[in-house]
Amino acid sequence: MTLPRVVVFGEALTDLVQHSPGQWQGHPGGAPWNVARTLARLGVPAAFAGSISQDSLGDEIHEQSQVSGLDMRFLQRVEADPLVAVVPSSNPPRYFFAGEADLAFDPDALPHGWLEAAELCHFSCISLAREPLASKLLEQAEKAKAAGKRISYDPNWRNLMGDDYCRRIFPTLVRLADDIKLSDEDLENIYPGLTPEQGLSRLREMNPKANILYTQGAKGITLLSSQGEWTQPGIPIHVADTVGAGDACMAGWLASGIISSASLEERLLFAAACASVSCQKSGAYAPTLDDVRAMMATSPLPA
Repeated sequence: MTLPRVVVFGEALTDLVQHSPGQWQGHPGGAPWNVARTLARLGVPAAFAGSISQDSLGDEIHEQSQVSGLDMRFLQRVEADPLVAVVPSSNPPRYFFAGEADLAFDPDALPHGWLEAAELCHFSCISLAREPLASKLLEQAEKAKAAGKRISYDPNWRNLMGDDYCRRIFPTLVRLADDIKLSDEDLENIYPGLTPEQGLSRLREMNPKANILYTQGAKGITLLSSQGEWTQPGIPIHVADTVGAGDACMAGWLASGIISSASLEERLLFAAACASVSCQKSGAYAPTLDDVRAMMATSPLPA
């Protein structure tokens, strides 16, 4: 069986969201897993490299991974409490994390030859802020870069990201990455007190060659690259919710560089269309290629 072209590292978890007092709903999630699942749904041979529990919550993540078409050889099942994100309030966002199944991930158990076959490795979110997993993943990113693979990175800021993350993990991944996506909220938390322009300038100084996607919700996406700067306005839609929109955007950007020879402007539109499709559905919806093409037909290329 052919090994995947993209390997996404990190956490898969269960989001437990309180929609109204006493009314909770759980569904599979986790930023890296969302990206992997969307890549597979867009037709990219992809894998999610992470560990999940052996209980019913892990079963659901396992089943949805299979349905999405992910390479199941990279998903590890472990005897540990499931990772859960408890979200008492979405507006304003309040959340905390419980469980440790993600921390048991073993890179040595990945399929033989995976690194030689992979073209790109993606890293993001709380997996990079929880030890010992963070150091394991940082090592994988450094090995992949040394092997000539593309690296993509989305900080996806969460309240677990303290001084060590900002001092060690964040700058290391920024320097390794070929593609970086971050939101206005991410930038505010990473560079408090700086304007967006100042924060983005800091990133460019750390890695002048990277493609940087700066997302601002309905305002759209700005792409900064060594070839120039483009802005893709938000595509007007009816928003069901924004859960997973950034992950769909990241997956769209990566997929468009693999499944086609599109220009940077075309890739930016593809990424924006992925995010917009996701926003039309409740939960972290993973769009299909047909979904995205239909959405792209309604919006012009970025200026």
